[in-house]
Amino acid sequence: MAPLATPPPRTGLLVVQPLRRRHCAECHAGPLQMLVLEDGAPRCLDCADLGHLVFLPRGDTALTRRSREESALSAVVVRFNRRRGRYERQGVLVEEAGLTRAEQRCLVDAEARRRRRVRDARRRAREDVRFAEAFAVEIRRLFPGCPAERAREIAAHASVRGSGRVGRSAAGRALSERAVTSAVVASVRHMDTPYDQLLMSGVPRHEARRRIAAAVETTLRTWREKVSGVG
Repeated sequence: MAPLATPPPRTGLLVVQPLRRRHCAECHAGPLQMLVLEDGAPRCLDCADLGHLVFLPRGDTALTRRSREESALSAVVVRFNRRRGRYERQGVLVEEAGLTRAEQRCLVDAEARRRRRVRDARRRAREDVRFAEAFAVEIRRLFPGCPAERAREIAAHASVRGSGRVGRSAAGRALSERAVTSAVVASVRHMDTPYDQLLMSGVPRHEARRRIAAAVETTLRTWREKVSGVG
């Protein structure tokens, strides 16, 4: 039987996933999925008094750490990577009861994270409502003739979180006059002129904007004027 390369020394128990067929030097069981090297000879987990442990693959750092904390006995499982020329960690062997307790701890944390996400989502929703309201108020200040409902619609559209629209820009969040006006212009362009139809008919964007510029300016001029009776 070809000699088995010895993994580098490390603190704690070490278990190897062999690349070749190996049998236990003590009970001759095999081929072994995992083994322990004792004096250079392979031993099965049962002969190494580790047979009662369960394998936890790598990937969940928190679960691995807590499983080892909850287990009186544990071992690191490694396998040799020929391409890299080194042993690499594959997971751990832990006590089943310890793994169960660790999973329960992680579930508690997961529920806490879920509740925090819900709270954060509610907080962001409240912030978004307040911001949209402030944006609408600024629209009405700059364009007092703009109907109140239209101002709210423009503000809601411009301030959608994650949309990349002008309301979410730094200038928009600061309620700068230029950003607010840009949002109003965009709304008028799409809602009150044939701009979209021009684009759909193949008219280049800059030409389409040129054609509807006068209509946009007429609406803006009207909205800039205080109109009595507009709600």
